[in-house]
Amino acid sequence: MQVSRHWREFSSHYKLEGTKCNECGEIDFPPRDVCSNCGSTVTEKYELKGEGKLVSYTMVRSAPPQHEYDKPYPLAIIELEEGPQITAQLTDVSEDEIEIGMKLEMVVRKVGEQGDDGLILYAYKFRPKIE
Repeated sequence: MQVSRHWREFSSHYKLEGTKCNECGEIDFPPRDVCSNCGSTVTEKYELKGEGKLVSYTMVRSAPPQHEYDKPYPLAIIELEEGPQITAQLTDVSEDEIEIGMKLEMVVRKVGEQGDDGLILYAYKFRPKIE
């Protein structure tokens, strides 16, 4: 697959796309066919803003092989402004600067490569919100 096509077709790598229920207004992430609140199947795509606050985190010190170069790194639970909680890696912050409740914003960062001639892989991470 061509690089440009890969990124065009898989926007979930660089956007927070969820679903919004047309019955009760609940926002789910990741996207769901059935609302987690009322069970309705009448939902539509919804792009979340990518802003939230830190609920909890841990430092990953024993990483899988593809993330060996990153360790140690913070892995966090983030409550988005729209309500859903997600798990994501924190970036642009040292361990001693991390505080529960701190405001965060989504950024897109490189997470790997597929071989020497393969795709460069990107995904969302969160960093302290720049005011």
